Amino acid sequence: MTDRHAELDAALERVIAAAREHLAAVKAANGRADDDEVWRAYVELNNASNSYDELLLDEFGEVTPWDVEAIDPEEADRQFGVGIVDGAEAEDPHPRVISVRQRRDYRIPSVGALLAVAEAARRANPGDGDGAPVETVGEAVLELMQAGDGSLGALDIPELESLDGVVIVAEVETPLDPETYDDNDGTGPFALASADRVVDRLDEHAFADLELDEEAAEGDEEPAPSGKTTVE
Repeated sequence: MTDRHAELDAALERVIAAAREHLAAVKAANGRADDDEVWRAYVELNNASNSYDELLLDEFGEVTPWDVEAIDPEEADRQFGVGIVDGAEAEDPHPRVISVRQRRDYRIPSVGALLAVAEAARRANPGDGDGAPVETVGEAVLELMQAGDGSLGALDIPELESLDGVVIVAEVETPLDPETYDDNDGTGPFALASADRVVDRLDEHAFADLELDEEAAEGDEEPAPSGKTTVE
């Protein structure tokens, strides 16, 4: 057996061993997404297969069915965010917490109609058994959000006319702790610290239904309010 043949045999053994390691990592992960050990075993199997394929091509002009390219393990770890590279923490370009802050304003065509729809939502979802009537606009808005999905989308109803809004994405040093602010503090939870940094902003603009506008123009009537928003 020539040295080249022995090198091919050793390369094939590395493929077999890497395949076993990959299978063992997959079994251990048991379906867990983005498992570091599965990823590293995949890279090893990929590179062992690539090396064997290249040796087989050089020696005999033959190829395997494996159409793979070599992967730099350290570069792959950095690109895909795997936590450990050679026993050390990988560099993380976003070590801070991401804070998403949204504001949207609404016009209330009828306070009575808003309170009525919030009371209906409370009756349909009694929760902790609070059967008291909804008496304020603040209660009504919170009741509608609790009855919905908890987001501002729950307020897209005819009883509220959606105006402009804005979404701010910021990197912050410290995660939010609501308990550190008074119940009537409307500024503190949203204020950025000096070390925090805004990384993006999305403006939302209300728009009127064009078909309703045209109908109103033809009939000399005011268009019905729209609760939709669009994003620039």
